[in-house]
Amino acid sequence: MKIAFATQDKVHVDAHFGSAKNIVTYDVTADSHTFVEAFYFGDNLVEDGDEDKLTQKLEVIQGCAILYVAAIGGSGAARVVALKVHPVKVSQPESIEDILIKLTDVLKGTPPPWLRKALTKNAGRSYDIAEDDEILYR
Repeated sequence: MKIAFATQDKVHVDAHFGSAKNIVTYDVTADSHTFVEAFYFGDNLVEDGDEDKLTQKLEVIQGCAILYVAAIGGSGAARVVALKVHPVKVSQPESIEDILIKLTDVLKGTPPPWLRKALTKNAGRSYDIAEDDEILYR
């Protein structure tokens, strides 16, 4: 599954989606994670409400299952979700490597429903949360 990270330094999730200098992507499986690509968007990005600057970032995250951010505006989040990418906000700057290790460990066990849904996106299947609830509450 492909994962994206909004980052200023390419090492930590430490950026608002709209003002991130970089988006880095990784492929993640239950066994490993592999760097895919880094995208640079410039140094002069500010949180200014300009929705047009999101277009390039939205193109970059297409095909990703998850986008990790330090923050994201409401309309930006709606546009990310419309691409069927699950945005995840970190409460404080966190190492991308640490997140990848945790995510790999979760994939080895029983991932939560939202993550299983993201996984099946890449497999071309749909996942019904109501169906999962039915199984859990029998």
